[in-house]
Amino acid sequence: MKIEIDVGEQQLVLRNEKNVSLKTYPVSTSKNGLGEKNGSFCTPRGRHIVRAKIGAGQPQNTVFVRRRPTGERWTPELHARYPGRDGSPEVAQMGKPGSIGCIRMRNPDIVELFERVPPYTPVEIRD
Repeated sequence: MKIEIDVGEQQLVLRNEKNVSLKTYPVSTSKNGLGEKNGSFCTPRGRHIVRAKIGAGQPQNTVFVRRRPTGERWTPELHARYPGRDGSPEVAQMGKPGSIGCIRMRNPDIVELFERVPPYTPVEIRD
């Protein structure tokens, strides 16, 4: 398995060992653009890996801060209270840069990809 993210197309492609496309997902890359500087909140180009699968056993729409579940679940009311928090609410637009981090996906897509991809899956982000 491998993951390819095309920033220009704003899509993620999951490929098998024979390089056959298994599924394509819409994404949203960083609203800050591309960049590799740590702490820039940009989308870093290049080769990466899925080092760990964070969130196993958590219900869909669980809110994470710094890769830790907060005990909250995203709701429109929670979003109204904390509009600065990034995440993948239903209202988040895909297909154009808008994330305050690396890559944003819809919650159902994240859950599906999580189940299909093992740790250490290669990831390539290109523009």
